[in-house]
Amino acid sequence: MVRYTLAQSPEVVLTVAGKDSPKSREKAMTELMELMDSGKLDTDLADGFSPDQFIEVRELSMSEDREDPITQAVQVLNNLATLKIKVQELRSDAMQVRSQIDILFSDEVVSEEQINSIKEGFKTLKSFAQLNMKFLDARSQAENARQVLDEALKSPNSEVKPPAEKVSESVIPEEVEVTSDEGELVVEVEDAIVEIPVSKSTKKK
Repeated sequence: MVRYTLAQSPEVVLTVAGKDSPKSREKAMTELMELMDSGKLDTDLADGFSPDQFIEVRELSMSEDREDPITQAVQVLNNLATLKIKVQELRSDAMQVRSQIDILFSDEVVSEEQINSIKEGFKTLKSFAQLNMKFLDARSQAENARQVLDEALKSPNSEVKPPAEKVSESVIPEEVEVTSDEGELVVEVEDAIVEIPVSKSTKKK
């Protein structure tokens, strides 16, 4: 089964048997005309509308829907790699031409041969400058692509963190300083546990 819609009326969906082909589009065209003639479809089509103008409606599976951003991310990074290679190839020659431009602003006598050499170098300089601008733009866009891939490559185990073990805190008794009647400083400890030694019983001989 194949489904078609119209750019003018995206809510209209025509379903015909078979795959997308000129024959299937002709069938969809026949159905469209029947709906319009019967008054069930209120669509104003421009003159010259043809079956080729039908838009095929495709439903992406979940795997395709997830893979599509990944495919785009790889393409963006691939474009960045290609531009980087080209920029590296032209950088040396372009910088050499750039250094010669300063001669034009000096009071030194420049030969015609030097001028012609600079003019020829302008082509390389222009190509490098254009490629370098594209490379900088592509690198900026590639940041999002890199994040998409990092998210897709993330291990499921990395998201599961074991619960932190609670460390039992020992209760330290609070000390309170108290002055006795004799003027001596006595330290009292709240909730302190005092062990009283048990006196040994003595046997009479």
